[in-house]
Amino acid sequence: MKIKERPDINREEGDVVKGDPRSSLYKFGFFTAAFVLLGVIAILPSPDPLVKGGEMIPLAWNAKATLALLAAAIVLWITEVIPFSITALIIMLLIPVFGIDSFKHVIILGFGNQIIAFFIGVLILSSAFTRSGMGNRLSGLILSVMGTKTRMVILGFIIVGTLLSMWVTDMAVAAILMPLGVAILRQSGVKPLESNFGKGLMISCAWGPLFGGIATPSGCGPNPLTIGFLKGLAHIDIDFITWMSMGLPASLLMIPAGWLVITRIFPPEIERVPLGKEEIRKRLDDLGPLGIKEKWTLSIFLITISAWIAAPFIKDMTGGMVDMPMQAVALSGALFLFLPGIEVLSWKEAQEDVDWGGIILICAGISLGMVVYNTGAARWLSWLLLGPVVQLPATIRVFVIVLGVSLLHLAFSSNTVTGTIIIPLLIALATDLNINPWLICAPAAFTSSLAFILVTETPTNVIPYSAGYFAIKDMAKAGIVMTLVAALCVGISILVFGNLWGNY
Repeated sequence: MKIKERPDINREEGDVVKGDPRSSLYKFGFFTAAFVLLGVIAILPSPDPLVKGGEMIPLAWNAKATLALLAAAIVLWITEVIPFSITALIIMLLIPVFGIDSFKHVIILGFGNQIIAFFIGVLILSSAFTRSGMGNRLSGLILSVMGTKTRMVILGFIIVGTLLSMWVTDMAVAAILMPLGVAILRQSGVKPLESNFGKGLMISCAWGPLFGGIATPSGCGPNPLTIGFLKGLAHIDIDFITWMSMGLPASLLMIPAGWLVITRIFPPEIERVPLGKEEIRKRLDDLGPLGIKEKWTLSIFLITISAWIAAPFIKDMTGGMVDMPMQAVALSGALFLFLPGIEVLSWKEAQEDVDWGGIILICAGISLGMVVYNTGAARWLSWLLLGPVVQLPATIRVFVIVLGVSLLHLAFSSNTVTGTIIIPLLIALATDLNINPWLICAPAAFTSSLAFILVTETPTNVIPYSAGYFAIKDMAKAGIVMTLVAALCVGISILVFGNLWGNY
């Protein structure tokens, strides 16, 4: 089903909106302002060292130059005068120009990071899941179980979105759900912007994928980014089970919470949809039995997921002789899709579906984050801005970090950019305070992808918004409440399951 695109919001993450009224003068002005700010910070004298616990924390020249580059990047990321990935590449190229680090080492830090293999593998697996038809089949199967009550239909969409986005990228899941939702709304005869059911169902097409994205490392971009930073900066390996021990409970808690928020703020004006279970089942019957590509996709998915979960246990049982890093598992699963006799995807299809701009942003973002940390800039800035937060009691600290990152996300319309800025700062603080960096970074990592308030915070929101059934203010009204509720869900998960697993 082809949906009419809304010209005011049709964009990829980090691109300027089509029909954007911002002029070339506006773009040039902010582009120039970013580098003026860079120059001003670079030539200013270094501030006096911070004093924490009797220890001096100075800001050396290379650290100050790094902060100048970071400030310029932040201006460009907030104003979006150029794509996010291009900004990151420009800053990466300027690091050796300022004598902060060699170009060779900067490239190795980012593009040589093994987490990139994981991200590429997950994106290719996601492409196969969508193109093979497995996404539509599983969505229809779950919805056929939920019944025809409008409130249950909304719950069904949230559940489907959450479960799928644990393994498939958020944006792909939203793209699967949105046409199904529009078909139900059209059969129900509801009018765009005038129906609470329409608003609730379309917002659920975004929220479900956002909920599921935090459950596993493969859920969305900030997850492997955080794992990469923890490995490179804190020398901590976060495997699939460790991530899921706190990410999965938080994700599952948000399902009923999000459903209640949507149905309370937008109570459906009709009790049932005219589309019955029988019709949904008929549509499934029309799809016929599983095709060969669907069978291969499902098999490879199940094997890959099983290997991700089993890898740490196998490593322990064999004394480390058999090591299956999740990056290698993800890439292996993706490569199987192209083998003769399987051929679920063509390389041309994979090229079209993989977000290469997102990969570049993660590579360049890791380079920038590592340099910010290695120069001491992260340590100085983290104590200046976040020191009091990390020293709060654990029960309060989690909620403050979640809410703080949510506010930061409003400024940066990118999950990856938000993670690039905040994670190195938190790792630096945790290292200084002898706190497990994972326990500080987990709430920030989860929240980096929970973009509930603004449509423009993530393409996952843009897709259902493009159908035209809810306004920006509708999502903001529900999103503000959901942000507070999500902070509670993430906090409970980290505090309860962190204790259960012996992390707290």
